[in-house]
Amino acid sequence: MILLSTDDVLALAKPAGVSMATSSRAGKSEREIVARLLGACGVREAGSLRLVHRLDVGTTGVVLLARTDVALRMLSRALQEKTATKSYRALVWGHPVPARGRIDLPLARDPKDGRKMRVASEGKASATRYRTLRRYRSLADLEVTPESGRTHQIRVHLAAKGHPLVGDDLYGGATRWRGVRDPRLREAFAAVGHPLLHAARIVVAALGVEVEAPLPADYAALVAALAS
Repeated sequence: MILLSTDDVLALAKPAGVSMATSSRAGKSEREIVARLLGACGVREAGSLRLVHRLDVGTTGVVLLARTDVALRMLSRALQEKTATKSYRALVWGHPVPARGRIDLPLARDPKDGRKMRVASEGKASATRYRTLRRYRSLADLEVTPESGRTHQIRVHLAAKGHPLVGDDLYGGATRWRGVRDPRLREAFAAVGHPLLHAARIVVAALGVEVEAPLPADYAALVAALAS
């Protein structure tokens, strides 16, 4: 889905399951990643596009691509210098206390599992702000704003506080729903095949970029089932 298209920027709503990681060993170049992303979003684009930032394979939501070198430099600088703002939605287990707060924990690669990150005193400084939007019986829907951009940062920070993301098999949130008895809720939980983390909004005021992405179908269906 195209969210915004200008002479400088293309903003897409990335679905879950699309990897944005380049790998020389796997032969995945940035051009190939862009082509796969466009294909997954049903977009045909003849021009040259460059990735401004990336999302985890299971994360949905706003992705910015630059049409020109000038736009790429300006957007990248805005993200690096924190003059751009990014906010996420996250559906987590439990109710964070306080309902609004800041998680400041350093992160490093897990030496026992190269796929994962962990909280570690020797890790890189990382901070995440969150705000509870709505509480359900055993879950909470959050607005999350990362102050840094570490790998899996939001997922690890929330899990470290005892609130893993629904659907997150790496950090302990994928199977908790199996004790749920309500058949409608069970069906909604079973349809989730990725961490429910959604890049909901990006604002780059200097370039007049303000983009929002609607919740993916599985996230929206689960929230509707929880609210009914």
